[in-house]
Amino acid sequence: MSKYKVEINGYKIEDFKRIPHQEMIEMIKKYQQTHNEQIKEELILSNLKLVLSLVQKYHHRVNNLDDLFQVGVIGLMKAINNFDTSLNVRFSTYAVPLILGEIKRYIRDNSPMKIPRSMRDLAYRVLLANEEYMKTHHKEASIEELAKILQVEDYDIVEAMSSTNGVSSLSQEVQNDGQGQIDLESQIPDRKDYIEEIQNSIDLHDALQHLNEKELQIIQERYFKGHTQSEIAKELYVSQAQVSRIEKQALKQLKKYMEA
Repeated sequence: MSKYKVEINGYKIEDFKRIPHQEMIEMIKKYQQTHNEQIKEELILSNLKLVLSLVQKYHHRVNNLDDLFQVGVIGLMKAINNFDTSLNVRFSTYAVPLILGEIKRYIRDNSPMKIPRSMRDLAYRVLLANEEYMKTHHKEASIEELAKILQVEDYDIVEAMSSTNGVSSLSQEVQNDGQGQIDLESQIPDRKDYIEEIQNSIDLHDALQHLNEKELQIIQERYFKGHTQSEIAKELYVSQAQVSRIEKQALKQLKKYMEA
């Protein structure tokens, strides 16, 4: 994806320089007053790197990156039209959720998964409600706020928003910490011993009940909190040798009860 290039009228995105924050605020203010298309074009071009950076996060969910980039630009234009220049907020902070909203809406509408119509409708209403909320508050609405606005339950909002996420194939290759590509399936941990681990945890819990108060405290401090014997000795006002002796005794007891 890093090789993905976007050219507009023969110019690469890298050729368009970002406008300094204060200058951008003044340009947005002037555009909103005059609707000068040349100013709008300058604002769009200077923020295309932002759109591209967000599109890159979703490149594996679509077949046509150009379409995804275009819907991202639509979100950028909405941000330019609605940004409140009177507030002390950076334009990019306001624009990112709107751009992501358009990208997620496109992914949802073109998803190979069949999502119930009612959930798709709610997801669309959530995106619209969030956009309206941002126009006034210049930040994204919380789940609770969206639920109150739309008069639905919190979990319905979460489910609807989750439906906008794409689906990845297990055979899909992803970056492996800069060490080349690796498929998702190989990243799924082998949990064949999961039941055995659960049983061991239960046995350990039962065995701990047979320790006296001081033995239990030392085991918890040593193996659950990671404290050293000297640290425990200072805390209990005893010698490190005493802590060592009690610890060995406790471990012997635990082994006895777990093997029984």
